[in-house]
Amino acid sequence: MVPRAPERPRGEAGFTLVELMIVLAVMGLLAGVAVWRWPSGGDDARAEAQILATRLAAARDQAIIEGRPIAIVVEPAGYRFEQRRGWQWQPLQDASLRERRLRSGVQAEGGARGIRIRFDSTGLPAAAATLRLRSGGHASQVELLADGEVRVS
Repeated sequence: MVPRAPERPRGEAGFTLVELMIVLAVMGLLAGVAVWRWPSGGDDARAEAQILATRLAAARDQAIIEGRPIAIVVEPAGYRFEQRRGWQWQPLQDASLRERRLRSGVQAEGGARGIRIRFDSTGLPAAAATLRLRSGGHASQVELLADGEVRVS
């Protein structure tokens, strides 16, 4: 003969609706606190730094391919790429290297006149440089090393 499980009284068979609602309410409150305390995903300075780093690498590559110097001029509100043609620096019209305004709230540090970085025809920068972007409490920097390597930190 198989032993039978002891019988429970009818009222103790599960959770009541009130108990389930209380558990769900507590879980909702905890989830709300977690989302409120979570760092914002809108780190615009980091996103702009990634875009800037990609475009710097493209400018470096274009300087090598065309065998002509290319410069980037970084100002507080944005940046532009220029190429030496004749005796003058002229803005590039290439779609990937056109002038770019930084997102609202993001600023590049480096003074009102900005910073000029030049790649020679071998893709090497005239000097290593660090470009810092700020957005609210967040900051990111793009490092251009002496060998032309570009890093975001």
